[in-house]
Amino acid sequence: MLQEAKDLQNSAVSKLVNVVGQKEKSEYTFKSPTGSGKTYMMADFMNRIICANPDVIFLVSTLSKSSLAEQNYKSFKALSENGTFSRLNPFLINSDSSGEGNIFIPLDYNVYVLPRDLYKDKSKLKDTGIFKNFLLSIKGSFSSPQKKRIFVIKDECHIATSSLDELKDCFSVVINFSATPKLSRSQTPDVEITNEEAENAKLIKTVEQESETDTLENALDKFEKVKGEYTNLLSVNPCFIVQISNKDKAEEELEKNIFPTLQKEKFQNLKWVYISGKEKECDTNDSGLKKLSVSKWKDYMKEKTSSISVIIFKMVISEGWDIPRACMLYQIRDSKSKQLDEQVMGRVRRNPHLLDFETLSKEARKLACTSWIWGIMPKTENAARNVNLYSGYNIENEIRITPTKLKPINEAKNLDFEEYVKNLKDDKITHKSIFDMYQDLQKCGGDIQAMYYEYAKNYSDWRIFAENLSSIKTKRSEYISDYSKSMYACGNVSFPSFSCYNESERTLTLNDWVWRRKDNESDFSFDSEA
Repeated sequence: MLQEAKDLQNSAVSKLVNVVGQKEKSEYTFKSPTGSGKTYMMADFMNRIICANPDVIFLVSTLSKSSLAEQNYKSFKALSENGTFSRLNPFLINSDSSGEGNIFIPLDYNVYVLPRDLYKDKSKLKDTGIFKNFLLSIKGSFSSPQKKRIFVIKDECHIATSSLDELKDCFSVVINFSATPKLSRSQTPDVEITNEEAENAKLIKTVEQESETDTLENALDKFEKVKGEYTNLLSVNPCFIVQISNKDKAEEELEKNIFPTLQKEKFQNLKWVYISGKEKECDTNDSGLKKLSVSKWKDYMKEKTSSISVIIFKMVISEGWDIPRACMLYQIRDSKSKQLDEQVMGRVRRNPHLLDFETLSKEARKLACTSWIWGIMPKTENAARNVNLYSGYNIENEIRITPTKLKPINEAKNLDFEEYVKNLKDDKITHKSIFDMYQDLQKCGGDIQAMYYEYAKNYSDWRIFAENLSSIKTKRSEYISDYSKSMYACGNVSFPSFSCYNESERTLTLNDWVWRRKDNESDFSFDSEA
């Protein structure tokens, strides 16, 4: 591995240890691109904390799908046994759902890996109280001689862990790890490795955005050209990933586009695998692979010399599946705005020669650090630029401002919202499935969800609200658009002493004004040309 990559990882972990050590809050967030060595840095962080604080026990909550929990456990165990992070003593919490005996969790480890779905409603760990008692025993709440502090690491923290959150009183610190933390859940990064930093250190590949008008056949033609270069320069059989819709059109996409394209004579040599959330739907044209269980397919496909060249999936490998030989991603989805997710993009951004990168030729290095993607790239949030008020001005006292806010519709004095919903009973009922209606509710703004929770006291109310969601959203828009009803003035306030802004295309160089960038540069960005 290049020294630049090692230095970047080491610096990030040092910053995280320092931030957590300041004890200014109880929850922290670490953001790092997929493929940048998040699991390694997580192990390094835990090892440093345990070295300095032997009374700390780590609980690593991780996704159950894609066997990510077991994958993390094996990584921690290997890094401990080879002496890299020798203070780690990991244990994988698991459960045989068919067993009748109680689950036993020993107390003599310092890193416990918990698959998220093992602790949820109606699970053995939760319903029997075994897991909570285990945590209380570690904390010394019973007669146990242990008096440990529990640090929780939420791996892939953008996925909710509501059941685990119920035990927050047992935890001293929570550290969120993800490539895509949820700002809506206050997961603002305290420490971050940016995509640009990871690319420069050769931890991940750069992305070449391909034309949206390219067909799957066009993309496969390019893959065939790259395939030979990969084999000759990198001794790796590359992989082409096709992402299809999770919705009803998936089968149509497979039968009318994907399979007919792969069956063309020029692509007859390409071995493919179709991975679905349901094992019985999975398929492949590799006769040897068909003899194995689907659970073993993924392990085989990870190998650098695997014969599988094309993997088709329905979003089921978006997290926790490492396949560094994947270098191309083609998205076929039924939405007109084919928005790629960073987690999906991460599948093709891992460096296949990360550990021995310095031994490659210049041409091979460029190839190992390039990925090709077809689809609309997600809008990336530029790192915020921190600014301070210039100390030479007394602007906090000199200038006072009166901000305005919009009232949520359920707080509108001139609208009886509950009565309005009741009057919608006779509206046209769509009789959609409850699952589709639930998904529609989850996509609504926070104020509509707040109205739903306030109004829906039983199933009948929930059904009325969900069935008339379109009318409610229209009413909300009408209300919000009428500022005479929805807008109100807050009290006078001063400018904040600290602020930040995101970089945009509209940039000016300003020296004589109230804000000063913390990096002492004089370029500032604006969200309009005002």
